Order: sequence, then C-alpha cells, then structure tokens
Amino acid sequence: MSESSHSARTLTVRALIAASARRLRRARVYFGHGTDNAADEAAALVWHALSEARPGSAASYARRVGVRARLAVKGLIDRRIRERMPAAYLIGQSGFAGLNFHVDARVLIPRSPLAELIERRFTPWIEPARVRRVLDLGTGSGCIAIACAHAFPKARIDALDISAEALAVARINVRAHHVARRVRLVQSDHFSALHRARYDIIVSNPPYVGARELNGLPAEYGYEPRMALAAGKRGLDSIRIILREAARFLKPRAILVVEVGHTEHAVRRAFPRLPFTWLTFERGGGGVFLLTAEELHAG
Repeated sequence: MSESSHSARTLTVRALIAASARRLRRARVYFGHGTDNAADEAAALVWHALSEARPGSAASYARRVGVRARLAVKGLIDRRIRERMPAAYLIGQSGFAGLNFHVDARVLIPRSPLAELIERRFTPWIEPARVRRVLDLGTGSGCIAIACAHAFPKARIDALDISAEALAVARINVRAHHVARRVRLVQSDHFSALHRARYDIIVSNPPYVGARELNGLPAEYGYEPRMALAAGKRGLDSIRIILREAARFLKPRAILVVEVGHTEHAVRRAFPRLPFTWLTFERGGGGVFLLTAEELHAG
C-alpha cells in the first residue's frame, strides 16, 4: 500500500486490510505465530492500529478510515516487514482456546494444537467430571493452564516454568482471567519444585527444537525466548526428563499429553518401547503424544 497514492481519498477498513495483506505477501514475512496467512495477519494489525477489537459486522469493514488512522496502520505494517517481529508481539496479545492473552518477548506466542484438545476437555482420553488436578509443565504465558481452568471449573492447576520472566507474564494473564484462586504459578526446573503432588492430567508444550532446526528458523523466531525453544542437539533434552519423571506425579488412570512438533520422529526412534498415542486435530497441527499413567509405569 502506497500512502501517497491514497492521500486524496479515504479507504474502507476492508480495503486497508487487503492492501496491507498485499504488502505482507510481497515482503514474504513468515506466518505461523498465531496466524497462517497474510489476510488474517493484516486484519489483526489493522484493527490494533485503529485501537479497536476485531468486530464481526460487515458494516465495520465498510467504514471509512482517515489519513491519520491510515498512517498508524502503515507504521505498524512497516515495522512488521522491516523488523520481522511477529504480529502478536507488535500487538501485545494472542488468542488461544477462544481466550485472549497478553504476550511479549518473555514468552512464546501461543499457537499449540493443544488448544483444540483443551476445548474438548481431553475427551475421549479422560472423564472430564473426575479431573481435579492439572499440571501445566512449562507454562510460559499461562495460556494452557488458564484454558484448563476454564475447561475444568472444579480443578486446581499448577503452572510451572523455569523462567521468572515467563511467570511474570503468566501472572498478568492469571489476574486478567480471574483464576488466581485455582491457578498456582511455580518457578521450577521441570518437576523439581514438586513433592508429593499427583495429577489427573499433565500437559506440556516443552522446548523441543533441535540445534540444526533452530539455526534454520525464520527471523521471527529470534524474538522468542531461546530457552523456550532449544532442547539440545536433537530436541530431546526436555522430553527425556518428562518421560523419565512424569509417572510418579500421575494418579491412576491419569494421562500425560506432550507436544513435540517436528521432533516426533526423533521421539519415536529414541523411545521405541513406549506405546505412544499420536493425536490428530481437526484444525490441523500434530506432533502431540498421549500416554496413560499405566503405560508410563509399564515402560
């Protein structure tokens, strides 16, 4: 979009989004931190620049936008292209499981297929009515823990992270979603801060990016905390700890659910005796395994 070419007339919000999307496509920015296409990312950035929540009515998109607002949009799109900073960091928020969360460079941007599983309350793998305790290992922004608190209103959730900075962001979100009485934030290197706690569900989106993959990631990933991504040469460092220690924190008939992304094949090779169930998702995504407490104990 050339601002000078439109200086003599106003644009609709719809036209502004379309022009911004064309700029993003031409610049070949990377999509994958909450959006997967130029149109959705442009819409998020435009509505943020206009200081408005994204509405659902057609009339809102037909509204005319003046020069000052267009300049604000142009400045935000310019930054997205020039700096390659993910849109969620520019906006300061991201959606997950139908909820909005504050995010900044202290935490990963929520984008896990686990959202779909949480919305389904982990069925058919567990009976939701009996869930009383959930552990979110590596909570980051707190999105998984808070979404679980909404999915299981009678459950208490422990949200662990090694990063004090990440927990500061999670605390913002816990307060914003009014779940402080049921979501406990704990600084911990994996399970080290836990003692005799046992859970119906342990869910984790741990670091799982191997060294070679990490070095080849698009520039947008450079804004995210490296410790939340990097997991040794093959991406297995955190996963090995989880599989070694999780069983003693699970109740009978409990489940362990872990996202491992593209490291799935390395996990299969490294743990051939474990009877992983690899989950599928209607909205796309994969690389998520499930094990029951009994399968972990047997393995």
